[in-house]
Amino acid sequence: MEEKLKIAVFVDYDNIEIGVKSTLGREFDVSAVLEGLKERGEVVTKIAYANWGRQASATRALTEHGVQMVQRDPSPRGDKNGADINLALDALEMAFTRDHINTFAIVSGDSDFMALVEKLKQYNKRVFIVGGKAFTSTILQRNCHEFISYESLLDSGPPRQRGGGHGPKQTAARRSDNLTLEHCLPLVDRALKALERREVKPQLGLLKSTMLQLDPAFTERDYGTNAFSDFVQKLAGAGHVRVHKREGNFVVERAETQELAPSPPALTREDAIPMLRPVLEANVNFLSVGIPAKELAALFRAAHPGFQPQDYGITEFEELLNLAQDKSLLRIEANAERGLRLYPGPELGRPTPPPAEEAQALGPAAAPEAATKPKAKRRRPGRAKQPSPSRRGSKKKPAPGPGLAPDPPFSDGDVPF
Repeated sequence: MEEKLKIAVFVDYDNIEIGVKSTLGREFDVSAVLEGLKERGEVVTKIAYANWGRQASATRALTEHGVQMVQRDPSPRGDKNGADINLALDALEMAFTRDHINTFAIVSGDSDFMALVEKLKQYNKRVFIVGGKAFTSTILQRNCHEFISYESLLDSGPPRQRGGGHGPKQTAARRSDNLTLEHCLPLVDRALKALERREVKPQLGLLKSTMLQLDPAFTERDYGTNAFSDFVQKLAGAGHVRVHKREGNFVVERAETQELAPSPPALTREDAIPMLRPVLEANVNFLSVGIPAKELAALFRAAHPGFQPQDYGITEFEELLNLAQDKSLLRIEANAERGLRLYPGPELGRPTPPPAEEAQALGPAAAPEAATKPKAKRRRPGRAKQPSPSRRGSKKKPAPGPGLAPDPPFSDGDVPF
């Protein structure tokens, strides 16, 4: 009998709210997350962390869904990781003191929670990560038990009015960007081979759980289906697998195909990184001030007009930027006022200042004497200073020393210095 999941939900509200608003252009809908988690098990507790003085409009929706709100008071120095530390400590304390809770759902896209994910797995806890594919770290996606994309939760049910009024339009846009089945065939083949080696019947539920073990970011909704059974039927209709009923259960087997020539492997997001890197290097000065993802996307499409994200196994260009951040080519920062901003990563190096700025930056250091030397008093040309008649000869010059000739007298046209 399969163990029933009892889920504790921890929401890094500042992170998820900025990410959803920047990438989807809508408000974060906590009900979509909770409904998606209820499909997997029983939600036992729900805690959200944020500076609620800046999120006053969201407190009513959280209260209606019974979410406990923990206040994060920012320190004078910023303390941008304060909510992360509080969330991690509370999650570990609950793992130690609440044995009946066997699953933790972390609603955030911040890669700083990677250490928490690994520690919870060491204590035999299942870990779900809930976040947008466009702003959740790919490292976090691949190292949890299951990554639940926020976009798939929006597609899984009827549009919700409280989530920001863009439900129908957003859902249609997401469903039009489905991936082709060729991108999932290697994962399906690996899962079926693993079950064959274990001499286990590849039933539908067991096949999906094996695929999630191999790739926690897999979801059938990326391929235009709302249920895993529909996804398998779609594979069978394309001739990739065979499905038959055995002892009351549907069993999936690999189709024996005899092809004259093997088809080339499908492209992955890794294959798009060599295309992105020259664009980043050419615009490192532009990135140094922090730009939104849409501006970098415009620069990339200008360099590669025929680029289609679906050809590389991704549904959005921002997913490629997430991978670039994991490879230290980019640094993505969340700003409450400006949204997600992109900066150069360590692999790109420091930006090169223009010649004028470089001269200005090196001016005081290169010429310290010029910076400290007082400016000479300028005189208007053609008007030499004449000694005053009343003062001429009023001050006696000292007598010349021995062996020195006396100074010649000034003429009216001379200028004394």
